[in-house]
Amino acid sequence: MLDDERHPDAKLYTTYPGSRTLASLYDLKASENISFKGIGEWNTAVLKVYPNNHVEHWLNGVKVLEYERCSDEFRELVKGSKYADPAYHAGGAFGEAPAGHILLQDHGDEVSFKNIKIRELNNIPIGVFATAGVIHVQ
Repeated sequence: MLDDERHPDAKLYTTYPGSRTLASLYDLKASENISFKGIGEWNTAVLKVYPNNHVEHWLNGVKVLEYERCSDEFRELVKGSKYADPAYHAGGAFGEAPAGHILLQDHGDEVSFKNIKIRELNNIPIGVFATAGVIHVQ
């Protein structure tokens, strides 16, 4: 959750311009086609993580980002980011853990969450994927 207009992080130069903005893979890959309702309005975010490491970020019903965790492209992005620092690899390669904890992070500004759902979905007719893990925040 990041206010692109007001938070200085959204304007910082990074190796990957725009990668510290709303719905992005922070410091790695910028989101596109943002459908943002604005500050003070409820926005819906959905993250889909598939068993084959394909990940999708959705904002207000629009897919804004997708990538493959653990891929060569993902690892190259990590090398050019703040996550290249060994401190981020204490538990293994950054972003590649097969399981872990969910973190909802703010950047020092007021933020509110409601209707948080974490669930495993079975038999989803999306491409060749049979199951997907979804984080739904509204």
